[in-house]
Amino acid sequence: MWGRSASEVLALPVCMHGIQLGTPVEALLDATTDRLLGFEVLCGDGSRRFLPFAVARLGADEIAVTSALTLIDERDVEYYRRNSRRLAEAGYDDPWIDDDGGVHEAVSAA
Repeated sequence: MWGRSASEVLALPVCMHGIQLGTPVEALLDATTDRLLGFEVLCGDGSRRFLPFAVARLGADEIAVTSALTLIDERDVEYYRRNSRRLAEAGYDDPWIDDDGGVHEAVSAA
């Protein structure tokens, strides 16, 4: 099973054909399971958009998308915020994301 630390994934730029579109600022999980729904992305124009994990490809040095249209418009980001939970609030010490979007790691005692 492939995996990468969430901090490493959040440090990757979001790119389309090598052109940087933005930077992930938050990982959003399913409201009830430890599965990554997607990323809130701060785009080059200053707006925040939602990138569904299902349409993203995690590469060695980027989160690749095949179309800028996969980034859901800023006005709809609030829906994903309300119907998910932030990875930072999930109680993980150092979470890892597997290739299917599962989030793994022992829950911290704090």
